[in-house]
Amino acid sequence: MGIKTAVLGAGSWGTALSVALSVNGHDVRLWGRNQAMMEKMQSDRVNEKYLPEVKLADNILCTSDVEEALNEVRMVVYVIPAQSFRKVFEDTNKYINGNTIIVNCAKGIEIGSLLRISEIAGSIRPDLPFAVLSGPSHAEEVGKMLPTTLTAASENHEVAKQVQDAFMSEFMRVYTNDDVTGIEIGGALKNIIALAAGISDGMGYGDNAKAALMTRGLTEISRLGVKLGGNQLTFMGLSGVGDLIVTCTSMHSRNRRCGILIGEGLEPDLAIEKIGMVVEGMYTTEAAYAMAEKHGVEMPITKQLYDVIKGSVKGPEAVKNLMLRERKHEGV
Repeated sequence: MGIKTAVLGAGSWGTALSVALSVNGHDVRLWGRNQAMMEKMQSDRVNEKYLPEVKLADNILCTSDVEEALNEVRMVVYVIPAQSFRKVFEDTNKYINGNTIIVNCAKGIEIGSLLRISEIAGSIRPDLPFAVLSGPSHAEEVGKMLPTTLTAASENHEVAKQVQDAFMSEFMRVYTNDDVTGIEIGGALKNIIALAAGISDGMGYGDNAKAALMTRGLTEISRLGVKLGGNQLTFMGLSGVGDLIVTCTSMHSRNRRCGILIGEGLEPDLAIEKIGMVVEGMYTTEAAYAMAEKHGVEMPITKQLYDVIKGSVKGPEAVKNLMLRERKHEGV
């Protein structure tokens, strides 16, 4: 039996997740700020700007009225860029009652506070059950109902199961997990490595370089994640190595595409502008670098990417710095 569900954020991923929910017969309200855009989506049944090839089912209501979107819903799926989540959550949580499940799909860390999304939500509405949905998934494929596997993580197993039930279908398989910290860190930091992999591709380096970046990048992700309380095994799963693979290798990945442009010589700000959508890895690199410094965690790829983004080194110099680091024994 379907449930009333709101999806806040009408970009490509929010639209694709609305499609995934609609397949299971849920009453879906897809909310976006732009009134003209949402009215056009409601009438034309397509998100022409972000997901033009995907038709929206009749059980998806497109609206710019947040009260209408959140009226009597049992689950709210936030698909908001990480740096905007706090403001949107502060503006919208007053319409949400204490029995409503919050599902976060943003992949990032808040700059400044260095808080994960679950920590931000918990500081504002600790009474609300919280889950995070993450894993290797491109909106373009989910919207077309191609096979996809995700993880729903919550400290409350029953909450994770309810999110699993809401999204599970013949094309979307969802596993449960209780490691919210690990899932959030894996989902956020893989964007850093995808940027680096893109830069490597843009500079014309080969598969060897990309494989090295992905492997050593996973070491960095798990190193910081475990330090923060995550489970080492989580980083071997869907939101760790799985998300890392898909984001570093696919042209659907805006982080990889942005990295390619930087590797080809475009300044980072201009690369972001050309992508035309939020590139979470640019913000996450800054946050992760600060977290590594704060907790004393060695993250050389993140450090070099941070320097490239800030303009203190160029790509070839960053590669040289990584290759000529002190000799080490391989290990976490």
